[in-house]
Amino acid sequence: MASSGEEARSGSPGRAGTGTEAAADAAQLDTAEDFEVLEEEGEEDEDDLSELPPLEDVGRPPAPPREDAQPPEQGTGDAAGEPQEWLDVLGSGLLKKKTLVPGQGVDSRPQKGQDVTIRLKATLEDGTVVEEDPALTFTLGDCDVLQALDLCVQLLEMGETALIVSDAKYCYGAQGRSPDIPPNASLTLEVELLAARDAPDLELLSGKEKIQLANRKRERGNFFYQQADYVLAINSYDIALRIVGSSSKVDFSPDEEAELLDVKVKCLNNLAASQLKLDHFKAALKSCNLVLEHQPGNIKALFRKGKVLAQQGEYREAIPILKAALKLEPSNKTIHAELSKLVKKHADQRNVETEMYRKMLGNPSTTSTSRKCKDKLPWSIPWKWLFGATAIALGGVALSVVIAARN
Repeated sequence: MASSGEEARSGSPGRAGTGTEAAADAAQLDTAEDFEVLEEEGEEDEDDLSELPPLEDVGRPPAPPREDAQPPEQGTGDAAGEPQEWLDVLGSGLLKKKTLVPGQGVDSRPQKGQDVTIRLKATLEDGTVVEEDPALTFTLGDCDVLQALDLCVQLLEMGETALIVSDAKYCYGAQGRSPDIPPNASLTLEVELLAARDAPDLELLSGKEKIQLANRKRERGNFFYQQADYVLAINSYDIALRIVGSSSKVDFSPDEEAELLDVKVKCLNNLAASQLKLDHFKAALKSCNLVLEHQPGNIKALFRKGKVLAQQGEYREAIPILKAALKLEPSNKTIHAELSKLVKKHADQRNVETEMYRKMLGNPSTTSTSRKCKDKLPWSIPWKWLFGATAIALGGVALSVVIAARN
């Protein structure tokens, strides 16, 4: 199983890492969108999107569908020179598949959840080869690779070689992959299905294997987050959390347990960030609370929880949470700014409520004499006390009447 560092260097289509330039891009997102780094600039985990803020836009919209994408003419005939038919996979014309070499029959198709191995060659529309991998392995249906591959490989028969033409929407979208895949680029993928086997039993994975697998899914979620595809990001983080939380028949060392907890916290923080992007406030609040159960002083979770409560208009609850975060990191300008904004909104909210109550109860005089008299008037007594005293008085009168009647 490849390490996360190896995946980041591979540049494989659909893998979380997209080379040095993508790592620099991730670092830029961290710097631009998370809590401001004020004094020291240490080396950060560029793949940890828990550094990203919960509510600001990424600033890069997803690629619009391209209706003019056309399949290439080269290499589309069979051995007898007869052209093969294109299969419109989604019915939109944006993802097409053509068989070049038939496989072993429909019954040999892989199933979702299996680990599949394919031979892959990816080219641009002008024929430039941007990727070649003789044995790319991934879990089918987990969105570990490009959507074009995840959707089409399940249609391949064992041993089949097929040509896949995909719109940018199902590849690298508006961002592309620097430096070799430009934004909004369609890709032609030549794929051969080499093997399919059941995924490993999570209960039998060693601590190291479980950590590596969960991190792969987390990194894939980070990739989708950077692509502003928050639904798929949530899917990947959920898979990673399921791996971390799965039962095990293998004993883990204390260090492995600590590392698994670290992966869990990162996934939950990233999950909250993605949920906030989709305005799923209840789910985001739950994710933040799960982080705080493990790490009550986690600044990212505190900040996001405060933001989510603020988005729901719960300023009274949000303010002390942000104050707690600020106490942990007093020099953080982002928390300072957010807290100041919430305090002002809360004051405005209270002013509106006060004015509303004033209109409901009338507009009492503001003169000093009226204020002095008001303090002595009986209506300054709580109503429930007044009603109680009246009831007691009426009860006493009734009792006197009964006693007089008996006498």
